[in-house]
Amino acid sequence: MGSSKLSFALICFITLAKFHITHAQNSQQDYLDAHNAARAQVGVGNMVWNATVAAYAQNYANQRIGDCNLVHSGGPYGENLAEGSGTFTGTAAVNLWVAEKTYYDYTTNTCASGHVCGHYTQVVWRNSVQLGCARVQCTNNGWWFVICSYYPRGNYIGQSPY
Repeated sequence: MGSSKLSFALICFITLAKFHITHAQNSQQDYLDAHNAARAQVGVGNMVWNATVAAYAQNYANQRIGDCNLVHSGGPYGENLAEGSGTFTGTAAVNLWVAEKTYYDYTTNTCASGHVCGHYTQVVWRNSVQLGCARVQCTNNGWWFVICSYYPRGNYIGQSPY
């Protein structure tokens, strides 16, 4: 009797561990934490999760599930897209966008020649205070498609993000 309880407990633990591993770094809080850490570095306030914005992101991610193409939705929100293979997480996507900070010059509000900074500036855009993100595994190649949508949108030409 004791060994069957132990076996059951072990099975439960393994199941929970697998669930935690596959969903690690993809929760609402994970997306918020990654964004808010980057925002804190430049003195910008925290974002909050918005279920409507997240539903929009999920709907668009579902539309990309068959091809995984990094094509912007053209919708009402600011938007960052990423894709990756293997165990590519939502947090990894945000980290890719934040890594563009290296090329961004706040003093001149410009990006180094030959580089992209718009993903980073959207992450830290002072007036973008609501966030919704989604992640789907694409059926054509098994890669992961990640979208984060921002309300209100940022990256206005001639304006500094913070």
